Amino acid sequence: MIYLDNNASTKLDAEVAVAMAEAADLFGNPSSVHAEGRMARRRIEEARDEVARLVGASSEEIFFTSGGTESNALALFGAAGQTQVPGRLVRTAAEHPSVAQAMDRLATRGGFESVVVAPRPSGVLDPDELLAAIAADTRLVSVMAANNEYGALYPVADLAPAAHARGALFHTDAVQAAGRIPVDVRAWQVDLASFSAHKMHGPKGVGALYVRRGLPLQAHTPGGGQEKKLRAGTENTAGIVGFGCAARLARERLNGEAASIAARRDRLERGLCERIPGVRVIGAGGSRLPNTSAVLFEGVRGETLIIRLDLEGIAVSTGSACSSGTLLPSPAIRSLGLSLEQAGSVVRFSLSRSTTDSELTRVLEVVPRIVAQARQVGSDGAIETVEELARR
Repeated sequence: MIYLDNNASTKLDAEVAVAMAEAADLFGNPSSVHAEGRMARRRIEEARDEVARLVGASSEEIFFTSGGTESNALALFGAAGQTQVPGRLVRTAAEHPSVAQAMDRLATRGGFESVVVAPRPSGVLDPDELLAAIAADTRLVSVMAANNEYGALYPVADLAPAAHARGALFHTDAVQAAGRIPVDVRAWQVDLASFSAHKMHGPKGVGALYVRRGLPLQAHTPGGGQEKKLRAGTENTAGIVGFGCAARLARERLNGEAASIAARRDRLERGLCERIPGVRVIGAGGSRLPNTSAVLFEGVRGETLIIRLDLEGIAVSTGSACSSGTLLPSPAIRSLGLSLEQAGSVVRFSLSRSTTDSELTRVLEVVPRIVAQARQVGSDGAIETVEELARR
């Protein structure tokens, strides 16, 4: 299988797997004071330090969660819970569903006003438009560091200080950014930042939230003393150890890997555009993640291409895995001004450190043929179902 869906999840690094296997023997409860508990606690704190080093925080500002979605929920509901009087919430139209839906819930049930700012059709977020939406009663602004569907990088370091000057807290969903581009929460001056292990070759089911020192948050899961009473529940020791190992590897390899992955991504995009008419790379005019390429194939349903490519042993996606199960294109893609038909023709290729040149050669051989076949079926007026494609 040629795996090009790394924005959904990455392959567990072999070194991470070894670290987790060793941590599996740490059966003691990390909150216990006996030797077994202390050993587990020590490994958790070592992992916390590694995650902090990756993102430019101090270890005391890192709180472990079950993943990026919970980190976003803890940040947004936790910050809103400390607010005495509801006010305005501001986000972009490109946010992950775990941010968008959390803010929608705060608006419908918590009395907040939710304001959404769309990026430009190029995928670039205009800082002036975002800042214009921040009113005097704005309580919280959430802008992702890197878009998970087309890879755009947003100017968090410019927006956070400006939001503070208007009296608002600033959260960034940095799940796709950490491990792929340099992340420095202190330099960015953000108050809250979310991370996830399985986006950087770590395990699923573990994430982290950066909480600026001194910032009060309402506990999301009260009932215990873990994570300084902010996130109760016995810690996932093996998962957290794996996260720490993945964070260390990402920090050590970041500079060299980013350039090589970007070069492969550019080769893929160049090859697709040269070989296939009616192809457009979404967000190509702005700064992007080095590994992400969202490509619009005119006249072809994205789902059709995904199924056909899967039968050829190539894994890609139409966007966020958290938006799967719906027939409608993602709001993040639609927010760029694409029609329903255009948005439904976008396929995401997301590379990793393990993507090889030979794999991309194979992809560039297969995709033009698949697109031509799909367009021919469409021109004949036929509709391919998942079952029909799977039988071939």
